[in-house]
Amino acid sequence: MKTLEVRPLGEQIGVEIGGVDVRTLDDATFDVIYRAWLDHNVAVVPDQHLEMDQFLAYSRRFGLVVPHPSKMTRHPDYPEITMLGVNKFGADGQLDMAIYRRGAESWHTDGAYDEIPFKATQLYAFAVPSTGGDTLFASMYAAYDALPLRLTQRLEGRRGAFTYGGRRKATTLLNEEDRDWTPVFHPIIRTHPETGRKALYFDPGKIVGFEGIDGAEADDLIDELTSYMVQPHGQYRHKWRKGDIVIWDNRCSYHRAAGDYPPEEDRIHWRVSIKEQP
Repeated sequence: MKTLEVRPLGEQIGVEIGGVDVRTLDDATFDVIYRAWLDHNVAVVPDQHLEMDQFLAYSRRFGLVVPHPSKMTRHPDYPEITMLGVNKFGADGQLDMAIYRRGAESWHTDGAYDEIPFKATQLYAFAVPSTGGDTLFASMYAAYDALPLRLTQRLEGRRGAFTYGGRRKATTLLNEEDRDWTPVFHPIIRTHPETGRKALYFDPGKIVGFEGIDGAEADDLIDELTSYMVQPHGQYRHKWRKGDIVIWDNRCSYHRAAGDYPPEEDRIHWRVSIKEQP
C-alpha cells in the first residue's frame, strides 16, 4: 500500500504529493492535496495513469472546468480538454511556432481576460521530450512583497483592463470570429479569496491599461510591474515526467513554458481551465 507523502519543492512555491492514485482518492486525501496546493501555489502529483474522463473527474474536484477560448486546440470528444503540443507541423512540414512555443513568450497568468478569471490550470503529461520542455512558475505573493511602498500605494484599489491578446492582439490560436475582445477589469493588487494573502495580479501579455492612468505613463507602469513579477526565492521550475499532473493557482502564480525542447519530439499535455464553482 502506498504512503501519502507531501514534499516541498521550492523555497516558497511548489509541492509534490506522492503515494496517491487520483482515480481513487477519498475526500480526506483530496483535502490534503488541496490544502498543500493552496499553501504552495503549484502542486505536482507524479506517476498517474489516466484516461481523459478520469482526468476530467479529478479536475472537477477543484472547481468548474470550462473550455478554453482556443477552439482549434480543443479535443474533439472532450471540449473541456485542450491538447497542448499536437499538430505542430503544418501540411508543408513547417513548424507552427504558435503551437510549439505556446506559453513561452512571457510570464503570464491564465484567464485574466475573463470576467470571472481562471482559478487554476491543470496539466497531465501524456508525452515528454528527452530534454527541455520545462514549465517555470513564480509567486505573485513574492512579487507583491517586493513592491516598493510608492507602488503599493499607487496600485491599492486600482483595477487593470485585460483582454485575450493584450496590447499586441496576439490571437493566432483563436478562430477569426473569436478575436474581438472587450476588456475586463480586475484589481492589480488582489486578495486571494481562500488564503487572504495579497498578490500582484498582473499579466503583461493581456493587460491593456489601468483605470485612471493613460498613455506613456501606463506603458511605463506595465514595464515596471513586469520587472517585479519573478523574485529569486519565489520560483519553481518543473521538469516533466510522463504521468505527472501539475495544477497551479492562477490567483497567486505566474508561469511560462521554456519553449526549448527538440521540435521533432513530442511534448503533449492534456490541459484544463478551472473556475470557481458558482
